[in-house]
Amino acid sequence: MAGLIKRRGHAIFRSQTLSFIYSKFQRSNYTLAESEAVMEKCSSIRSVIDEDTNSVDTSKWKKVRASDAGIRNSMIPESSMNVLRHLRRQGFDAYLVGGCVRDLVLHRVPKDYDVITTANLKQIRRLFHRAQVIGKRFPICHVWMGGSIIEVSSFDTVAHSDSEHENDSGKSEEKKYDVLQNTEANKNSSVLNMYSGLDVKDCSRWRNSFQRDFTVNSLFYDPFELKIYDYSNGMEDLKDLKLRTLVPARMSFSEDCARILRGLRIAARLGLSLSKDIKTTIPDFVSSIANLGQFRIILEMNYMLAYGAAAPSILLLMKFKLLHVLLPFQAAYLDQASKTSVPSSLMLMKLFSNMDKLVSCDRPADSRLWILLLAFHIALVSKPQEAIVLRAFASLLYHRNWSRAVKFAREHEHSIPGYAPEVSKSSRKRSDEDLAKAVSAFTYLLNDTLYVLTDMEALREALCLYPHFKCSGLVFIPKKKGREIADWFARLSDVESYGSKKEGFGIDYISLGKGVPCELGFVLGKIILDTIIEQPYTVEMKHSAGNQVVPEACMQKKAELVVSKPSKEANNGQAPINGSKLSSVFKAHHKILKKMREDSKNKNDQEAEVCPESTFSGQAMNQDQSVVVQKPKRRHKEAQVPEEAPKRKTSKRSKSDEQETVETPSAPA
Repeated sequence: MAGLIKRRGHAIFRSQTLSFIYSKFQRSNYTLAESEAVMEKCSSIRSVIDEDTNSVDTSKWKKVRASDAGIRNSMIPESSMNVLRHLRRQGFDAYLVGGCVRDLVLHRVPKDYDVITTANLKQIRRLFHRAQVIGKRFPICHVWMGGSIIEVSSFDTVAHSDSEHENDSGKSEEKKYDVLQNTEANKNSSVLNMYSGLDVKDCSRWRNSFQRDFTVNSLFYDPFELKIYDYSNGMEDLKDLKLRTLVPARMSFSEDCARILRGLRIAARLGLSLSKDIKTTIPDFVSSIANLGQFRIILEMNYMLAYGAAAPSILLLMKFKLLHVLLPFQAAYLDQASKTSVPSSLMLMKLFSNMDKLVSCDRPADSRLWILLLAFHIALVSKPQEAIVLRAFASLLYHRNWSRAVKFAREHEHSIPGYAPEVSKSSRKRSDEDLAKAVSAFTYLLNDTLYVLTDMEALREALCLYPHFKCSGLVFIPKKKGREIADWFARLSDVESYGSKKEGFGIDYISLGKGVPCELGFVLGKIILDTIIEQPYTVEMKHSAGNQVVPEACMQKKAELVVSKPSKEANNGQAPINGSKLSSVFKAHHKILKKMREDSKNKNDQEAEVCPESTFSGQAMNQDQSVVVQKPKRRHKEAQVPEEAPKRKTSKRSKSDEQETVETPSAPA
């Protein structure tokens, strides 16, 4: 079935697929035997279809209620819903399709929301005031709605089947697209003749789904019927977190090898496992990636690195040797460093992991940010820097003030992890003037390093650091973008007078997405500081007073907790408490103190509990105010116990007090 496509209103076998695949194999230097094997497989598919064109396997066709998948229309942006409503009001069917449906099912924020409709591209363009048809082989319509751009495609769009590479110039062109001119009635008639007994709309959706790359991207969502249409077990694959191609992986990647990059990006972001077919096929297409156009590569790489899944994407690229083609210097570094260290602990991976914490699909960064990180790391590998120089450089970007940067760098003098070879040992103590010169020199080094990412000759020279690494990679970052970043580094070189228009310490994601220099510098500084300065992680520790286990969270700000010695029975089975979860810590702490108060009551308040108020943060004080200074039959006003549990104890104690008050005077009588 995967060999069927739409052409002039009919569902027919893709007759040019065999020659297309054969030409791809020739360009990729595959053997004739391999090519013939694939051609034979395609021929067998065609023969099966020719035998009985009416035999359509509908066992995989499913309609899932949106509520069962946890999808609500309120999860869809108003701009996308307005496009869907307008198409519906004009009498056309309209669905959300592709990755946005996949992400909604997984309760993830989609990168964008794609719409598909029964209207053709000319009709779509007439329906919306601001709409433009773009693309050559796969034309779509960009619709501007509510400040967003919605991609709208048509069921009637026919992709060019020639074997030429997609135009990667990056310019939006409205030409060379085909739109079926048949009327809806003729189309329905042809479909009914071919698939008698099947629903026409189902057939249209089914045919379109098989033109897509992966099963998880072939889902349709109807926001008016509140149904998800699945024709290829996509929902089952999402349940199993499995990534599969709709057709054999070799056939799919032959048609468009960029699907490999797209698949790795999806797997990295969503944590999907690759099918065995994909895993075994990718190595055969590594060299084909180099034949993609520059614009296409940087587009796919930006989707990988700027949307919150850079670190896992790099590891997957490294696993399948694709990083050797796309980023040879980083591949050589990881190849050598991973022999002695876990990849996730390396500085390059830490940098991108910390960037992933700051960006996401709905808050992406401009491509300049990850280019800056690559240049920063290449500079350190080429010429390692002292820790204080790195702290001062990153702090200057973050604080936007040289005096604050120097102060911060000296305060955190002993808090940098041991990264090798990027960070060198300090040979002497630097003066402020000497430190300024060192940071300024580092900015010039960064400027020179950019050529490694934009110039092939500079890349080969840099790879001399790894003589055993064979460079067969490419350079895909445009020189223009490299020059823009170099100009910014040049302004940064005068460190003592460096300033920024940015105010505050929050991230402006609109500016970050646009690549505003002051925002890029601030976020770059934050990422570097998060990487080179060890964070004070909360660890599980035991502080005992007698036999009592006290949470580490209760020892904040160097305040001491003096507790009475509880009975051994009250202490049995007391487990250490994880200080990283504050709410559970103080609930457990409340139980401990409750037992302690009971013990102190049984011992007639012979001992006191003391814990200064400064021990607790605001959150802790709200959850547990039961730490008190106890005196016989008195409680300090500033350390009141909680209302619930202490009320019962107070009432009991007050009753006993009343009895004592009544009985004492009556005893002599």
